[in-house]
This record gives sequence, C-alpha cells and structure tokens, in this order.
Amino acid sequence: MSVIRFAARRGAACLLMRLVTMSGAPILRQLHLEERLLRHTEDNWCVINDGTTPPTIVMGVSGRVSELFEIEPILRVRVPVVRRFSAGGTIIVDQRTVFVTFICMQPFPRDIMSWSGQLYGKVFDRFGEFHLRDC
Repeated sequence: MSVIRFAARRGAACLLMRLVTMSGAPILRQLHLEERLLRHTEDNWCVINDGTTPPTIVMGVSGRVSELFEIEPILRVRVPVVRRFSAGGTIIVDQRTVFVTFICMQPFPRDIMSWSGQLYGKVFDRFGEFHLRDC
C-alpha cells in the first residue's frame, strides 16, 4: 500500500487529497481502511484498489440477505459475503474489479466531480460519450 499526498491550488486556497493505492487487497481489508479513514481523519482521501481476491459479494448497509440471495448455493461454493458500512447496491467483486473511492471531509464536490469526470472520460471514451451526474 502506498500513500501519496497531492495538492491543487485554486485561488488562495490549497485543497489537499491523500491517495492510497493497493493492488489485490481483499475487499474486507479495503472497507475497514475506508471506514477508519472516514471516522478517524479530517483529510480528503482517494483509495484505489486494483482487483481483489477472493471473489466476494458486497452488500450495502441496508441489504437483507433473505431478500438478496439463495443461501444454499452461496454456502456450497463458499463465496464470502460482506456488508459495507455505506449504502449502495449488492455487487460481486473479483480480481478484475478496479475500485476508486473518494472520502471527502471538506465540501468541494463540484471540484471532485469535475476532476473524476475528466479522469473517467479518458478511461471510457472508446465506449462513447461519458458524463458524471450528481443525482
């Protein structure tokens, strides 16, 4: 795991974000790290994890196992199921999943949306026009 600190100047203010990069970290380890960063630091973070093992089912905080899964097949193939501390849908992640998480304590979402939109625009441009939307 590496941590990189970078700053962007905008007028007189200096916005700071710390970057954590990992490769193949188990998703449960990543989720624990993200929750610690959210609850115990005042900094802004970008956490990137390139793949995870083993393949895992990740549920949002309010998901109900009885409504989402057929339990027998999951137990039979021993797929781990974890619950993240935040909302979101249920997903299956594996070594081909690239995770990018922004944890922002200081309110500048438009700057983050603009920056990440430019980044993802380059990644997805071969698939057509790409836009991030604030819902």
